[in-house]
This record gives sequence, C-alpha cells and structure tokens, in this order.
Amino acid sequence: MTPQEPNDSIHTATNASTTEGLPVAPAMGPALDVVAAPVEPALVDGRTAAICGAAMLVAAAAGFVAKGLTAIIAFVTNVSFYGRFSFAAVSPAGNHLGPWLIVVPVVGGLIVGVMARWGSAAIRGHGIPEAMEQVLFNQSKIPARITFLKPLSAAFAIGTGGPFGAEGPIIATGGALGSVLGQFIPVTAHERKTLLAAGAAAGMAATFGTPVSAVLLAIELLLFEYRARSVVPVALASATATAVRMAFGDGGAVFPMPALAPPSGEAMTFYIVLGAVMGLLATGVTRAVYWIEDAFEHLPVHWMWWPAIGGVAVGLVGLVAPRTLGVGYDNITATLDGQIVGTTLLVLGVMKFISWSIALGSGTSGGTLAPLLTIGGAIGGSVAPVFARMMPFAHIDARISALVGMGALFAGASRALLASVVFAFEATRQPVGLLPLLGGCTASFFISALLMRHSIMTEKIARRGQRVLGEYSVDFLDTLLVRDQCARPAIVLDAARRVADVRAWIAARGNGSSHQGFPVVDASGLLAGVVTRRDLLDEEAAGERTVGQLVKRPVAVIFDTSSLREAADHMVRADVGRLPVVTREEPRRVIGIITRSDLLRAHQRRLIEQNRVSRARSVLDLGRSSATA
Repeated sequence: MTPQEPNDSIHTATNASTTEGLPVAPAMGPALDVVAAPVEPALVDGRTAAICGAAMLVAAAAGFVAKGLTAIIAFVTNVSFYGRFSFAAVSPAGNHLGPWLIVVPVVGGLIVGVMARWGSAAIRGHGIPEAMEQVLFNQSKIPARITFLKPLSAAFAIGTGGPFGAEGPIIATGGALGSVLGQFIPVTAHERKTLLAAGAAAGMAATFGTPVSAVLLAIELLLFEYRARSVVPVALASATATAVRMAFGDGGAVFPMPALAPPSGEAMTFYIVLGAVMGLLATGVTRAVYWIEDAFEHLPVHWMWWPAIGGVAVGLVGLVAPRTLGVGYDNITATLDGQIVGTTLLVLGVMKFISWSIALGSGTSGGTLAPLLTIGGAIGGSVAPVFARMMPFAHIDARISALVGMGALFAGASRALLASVVFAFEATRQPVGLLPLLGGCTASFFISALLMRHSIMTEKIARRGQRVLGEYSVDFLDTLLVRDQCARPAIVLDAARRVADVRAWIAARGNGSSHQGFPVVDASGLLAGVVTRRDLLDEEAAGERTVGQLVKRPVAVIFDTSSLREAADHMVRADVGRLPVVTREEPRRVIGIITRSDLLRAHQRRLIEQNRVSRARSVLDLGRSSATA
C-alpha cells in the first residue's frame, strides 16, 4: 500500500491501495488494540455529586457565619455608640455622643489597619474583587486566615460606624470557606473555583434571603461560565444557606414593600430613563472611588493608617447625617416604604456617598452592595416626586422609582445585570417592580458599559495589569464538528512499507506533499499509529526498516462527531499536532485527519465573517453621513 493523494483515487484512506510496483517489506510495526480517544464530556457525573455535597457543607457553615457576623456587628455597635453589652440589632444613628462620635470610626479604622498589616492585607476592600482575582489568577486559593480575619475586621469597621453593608465581608468569607475546603480535599482548580463561588453565593443568600440572585451573582462575577457542573453545586449551596437563614426565623423579605399598582407606559419610560441616568451615576461613582483610592496612595504615611484617616471623614459626615452610619438596611426599607422622602432622602444619598467613597478608598473592610442600594434608592426616590408633578398623567410611583434606582445603580456599577434585577425582586418580594427593574437596570448596564470599560469590581484588577473579560459566550470551536473541518480522505502509509520507498516518494513530489504527519495502517487497513515527516527523514532511521517500526507511541485519535474544542484539547493532552479522524463505530479505521492548521483556519473563517460585517456597517455609516451632509 502506498501513500495516496486525496485526488488520486475515488477510494478513501481506509481502502485505497496501489503498489506502483514497489517492493513491500514483510515486517510490520506494532498494531494497536486500543486507541487514545477523548471521552465525550457529560453535563454532570459522580464527581459533580461529590462537589455538591462539599458545597452544601460550605453553605451551611456560611449561613452560621452570616448570623454570627451580624451578631458581632450589633455587639460592636452597642459597645461603641451606647456603652452597653448587647447583641440586639441597633442603628448607630440614635447615639448621643456629640463630637466624640468622630473618635469611634477612627478607632475602628485603627483596628482594621493593624489587622491588615499584621494579619493579612487581603482583608482590605469589599471582598468581591479580591475573590475574583483569586479565581482568575491563583487557582481560587484563598489563605485560611481570611476566613476569620475578614469577618472580624468588617465587624469592627461596620460596628464603629463604617457606612458599609455586611454582605460584602460575608460573601468574601463564604468564598474563603469554599476555597479553604478545596485546598484540604483533593479537587481540581475548577472544582475549587466552584466551591469558592458556592460559598460566596451562600454568603449572599444567607444575608438577604435571595438565593436566585446569589446564584446569578456567582455566575456573573465569579464563575465566568454557565455549565451544569458549576451551576448545580452553587445553586444547591445557595438554597442550603437560605434554609439556614430561615431556620433562624428570617424567612420574610429583607426590604418589605407595600402593595403597588402596575406601572403605566409613560411611567415605564420614566423608569428606563432613570436607569440610564443611574448608568451615568454608576460611572461617576466608580471613578470617584478609585480617584479617592489613588489620592490615599499619595499620602506620606503607611497604608495601615489610611482606614483611621477615612474614619475621620465617616465621623464628620455622621455628625451631619447620622443615618449614614452603619449598615443602613433600615434606611433602604424606609426609602422603599416611602417613609423618607424629598430633600431628606436626597441628602441621605449624597452624604452616604461621601462617607462610603472616602472610607472604601481608604482601604478599610466593608461591602459595596448596601451603600450602592442606599445611594441609588435615595436618588430615585427623591427625583420621582418632581417628575410626578411635571407629568401627572404618568402616575410615577416614588417607591418604584427608588426600587429601580437602587437596582440600576448596582447593575451599572457591578455589571451584574441579571443578579441586580432578580435581587431587587427577591429582597422586596414585589412582582410589580420586575418590569421597571428590567428596563431600568438594562439601561444602566448599557450606559455604564458604553462609558466605562471596567466595573467597580474589576477596575482594581485591571489596574494591576491583569485582563478581566466581561463577556462570556460559547467557545467558537465547540460549535464546529471535526467531520466538517478535517481533510478527507487522509494520506496514509502502509505499516509494511520500507522507509526508503517512502523517502523516495516524498523526494519525487518535492514540496508538493506538505503533510507533516501520516497515519499508518496495517494490512487490514486499520490504524496502527502515526509517523511524522521528521521520523521518516531521520538519518538515524535505516531505510530498510518498515514504516510500522517507526511508530513510537500509542496513537491518539479524534471522533468525527467530536467538536474542534475537544480536538484542540486532545492535541494538547497528547502533545501532538495532528489527529487521525475515526468514527465511534470503527475507532481504528481512518476517514480523515485534522491538524492545528485546520483549527486556525476555522478561526480565520470566523474573523473573515466578522470583518465582512464590520465593513458592511462602515459602508452603512458612511452612507448615513453623506445623506446628512
């Protein structure tokens, strides 16, 4: 059997044979009983079940951590502002400390600074960007000490008046619990990422009782994918943490709202425009926070002292607007219930932003979700009455406007669009708000993405020189099948053919045969291995040897129904540049061959199509410009 060019014969590589009068050596190379083919990936398997069990254990622990952190924050608040030992939830806004109030957040900042310097600098910030960075660049490995340093530092920061929510530290702590467990049990980096995301989602679900939005947040900010083997453990963890929360008697809406009337078409237009404005505000908020952070970088003191300096601003603002102190969940509820309105609400939003942005920029420990909800809700709720008087026919509801404002600001700042919409619904259990939320949050997301490349979650990572992708789509190579991209039929070599004869065949064709590898078949036409051009032309290989004797390793093949992504991964695992293509029914009968060049050509066709669309858009834009001129 001689090498066959694809157009020499109507026969395929599996049955084409022409001796051309050449002598055939009797010796044959090693015939393979088994070929190395990629296993078709399953959506879930037994391993997924094991990760689900581990994720639910992490979630149960995160549920108790959430309850414990809330209690510690309440205790620190009682001690700091009222001088009493109590775990009862209380707002620092009712304190009577007078000017001494300024000292309280400064002390809290000092404690956080000391813990960060001699404990772990990773406790600084609101937690989610740090978790994202570990997922992206450190195989989801978070130091074990973060599991107690992060919640403890947040308890001191928030309990002494820090204008943060407890959700950020709880999310970070839950993620740390999942990561630490993933470092103690034998798991892959991907499975460890799933456990980290499960712990983070559990932390959010345990704090707010919003299990669906917690899963969406994990997908949009931590998993960077939507696959069953990742989503199922995270969803079960979120449900488990919510069940733990309900076991403590916290089963209702965290921000309850009264019954609302469905919005009119005119009101919907207002809510969408409001969302777009919130997108602009989200851009400004993000830039302001990082501008303040940069300003702290230029201070001539060690960063350990920055949280205390930020505490001065927190205390001063707290003197003017006591409601800005602490987590402020009661402020969100009062805003959505219409208890805080008008100028009072607007002042709350502005002062909360000043206090929170300076404190966060100082590098203290605290969350971003509750402050963003407070600011967005205050802006939305305060502007609604103005436009309601201007457009009485629209029936604009200030409470829905506040709801849209808080969801849209978070959507624009975090770029977690679906999580923002569903969170606002789950936190209020108000179905009437779903449609306004969808319109407003989408408009905010669009404007924010149009004006700012990175979000408040990813800007810090980007500033460290790392690339963070904000779009997740199906791998292009996963959409193409090997059978549609491979070379058919393949040029094969007879295992019994002498090497000298094949060398003569290559020399006779000069550069006409550019193939760098050839499948080797036995007398029955079944695959025996693969040899490369280098193997055949190697001077150390005696010409009287057979092609089959040059086969050095078990052959790796790819099925014709496999995807190009599976082919690419299999090439990497087998450390080869080409794969014989076979069918599942006959895994040793070659029907074609696929190479790395074929993978690149598939991408080339995709880019050509994209360029064609881009050129069409350019021509259309040029035509519009000419018509306008």
